[in-house]
Amino acid sequence: MKKLLTLLMLAGVFTFSATAQEFSDSDAATDSAAVDSTQTEEVAEEPEPVQEIAEIAAPVEEAAPSKGFHQVVKEQFIDGGPTFMGIVLACLILGLAIAIERIIHLNMASTNTKKLLADVEDALSAGGADAAKEVCRNTRGPVASIFTQGLLRMSEGVEMVEKSIIAYGSVEMGKLERGMIWISLFISLAPMLGFMGTVIGMIEAFDAIAEAGDVSPALVASGIKVALLTTVGGLIVAVILQLFYNYLVSKVDSIVNSMEDASISLVDLLVKHNLSK
Repeated sequence: MKKLLTLLMLAGVFTFSATAQEFSDSDAATDSAAVDSTQTEEVAEEPEPVQEIAEIAAPVEEAAPSKGFHQVVKEQFIDGGPTFMGIVLACLILGLAIAIERIIHLNMASTNTKKLLADVEDALSAGGADAAKEVCRNTRGPVASIFTQGLLRMSEGVEMVEKSIIAYGSVEMGKLERGMIWISLFISLAPMLGFMGTVIGMIEAFDAIAEAGDVSPALVASGIKVALLTTVGGLIVAVILQLFYNYLVSKVDSIVNSMEDASISLVDLLVKHNLSK
């Protein structure tokens, strides 16, 4: 009888624990379902900030693209007035054309004087003055031309050779500096044209004030803008051409120094050749 009561009590305990577990599981499921529903409602309410971000981003996407450098320069050129800006642009084009032609000419006039002296010395030793003249005629540049003139006076003595080299050296220097005066002219002319445009722009601004009888920024803005743009255009052209001009001057000086050194070496070489006879 006691064993039967014990078994009944154990069965009741297990039944009660299972029922309690079921109630706890159901409560947990209910709580999780409530949380899920709450999160779902919160998620459903979130699209409002997204819409606000989209509305903010929309004007950014619709903004106009920035202008390129070429377009900006074109607009400023037109605003500066085609009359004076066109003349300034013509100065730039002509100056650059002359500068590029001079650069090509001076680079072609450059000569390896050491190699030329060595070839002339070998020709004098092997075939005399005629062979040396042929070497100089087949070599490009003012140094070879000066050597040719000196060798033509070789039979008249060293003094005549020196005089011939000095005289013909001046001629070759003039050829090297040809066209440089035009670049210098455009360097001076471009800023002057820009300043002239400045004066004309200020005159237009004061005429507008006189006609309106009132000083207003809108009246003088166009005239002042023309004045400033023409000045800037002239200064830019002058700066660009000045850089080319200085390069050309340094190149001419380098070639002239090579001519002088090579001429002295040629005279020494001729004296040595005459003494060896």
